Amino acid sequence: MVRVALPYHLRNLAGIAGDVELRVAGPVTLSAVLDALERRYPMLRGTIRDYATGERRAFLRFFACEEDWSLMAPDAALPEAVAAGREPLLIIGAIAGG
Repeated sequence: MVRVALPYHLRNLAGIAGDVELRVAGPVTLSAVLDALERRYPMLRGTIRDYATGERRAFLRFFACEEDWSLMAPDAALPEAVAAGREPLLIIGAIAGG
């Protein structure tokens, strides 16, 4: 089981109280986890990734094992600790300011 921690506004949209636990078949990649998340919570489609391009939304960041995965290839295997559910995949809303 892969654990995913979502920011408050996405948890609220999906009606989720805490972390999400997902079964991911095959290699555990960022793309596979997001696919599983969007299948389970279809209201999140288009909020994390763009509908047309599949690219990450500008004000969201992905972290795995304290490393920024926001610019990593979507099909790169996530760390084993995330794949095994010992560490969550964090999806964090970025803050803009000046």
